[in-house]
Amino acid sequence: MERWPALELASTVRHDGDGGVVDDLASVEGVTRWVEAQAESLSGQVRIRELSVDEALRSEIVALRQAVRALFARAVSPAPPSPADARRLMPAEEALSYLNSVAARESVVPQLDWPSDGTPAVRLVSAEGDPAVRLLAALARAAVDFLSGPHRDRLRACSAPRCVRYFVKSHGRQEWCKPSCGNRARAARHYQRQRQATDGGPAAS
Repeated sequence: MERWPALELASTVRHDGDGGVVDDLASVEGVTRWVEAQAESLSGQVRIRELSVDEALRSEIVALRQAVRALFARAVSPAPPSPADARRLMPAEEALSYLNSVAARESVVPQLDWPSDGTPAVRLVSAEGDPAVRLLAALARAAVDFLSGPHRDRLRACSAPRCVRYFVKSHGRQEWCKPSCGNRARAARHYQRQRQATDGGPAAS
């Protein structure tokens, strides 16, 4: 299954399975676990083993997530954004400026790699020595790539009750981020129909 670092970052705000919302980045320990889980997708860009997460880095990753989720909300518009963001969205222009500024913190240059018995290839080389800067810039660039690429048009906010995730639509009729959300949404619709039948009309909101 394809994974996108920008979507993984946005998904650190999620339904806790018990009617509430949990933030995977609420603590330094939580950020450390999340970053370690991204080691494969960030391979070649960030030296995870050299990274030491502190409160300052945690705050910056959370701010970057806020910008990414604001731009995700813009991408799914005119459909509603995730309910986790509806009342506290960063303005889109502010989010865009912040995302671009974080992406620009690390200077990378293309270098041609051409082995004598192989095919030429381009790799990006960084002179940045701070792994925290490299992490933030890599996450920001991943969001830039995602939002400027073909997956943006298939981005959706899950419409299941209490879900706060964004997801990439994989087929034409997909409405929810995962099967359990679909089950919950169908159960909610069934309950609503039963209530309307019992009350003899539309249920009060």
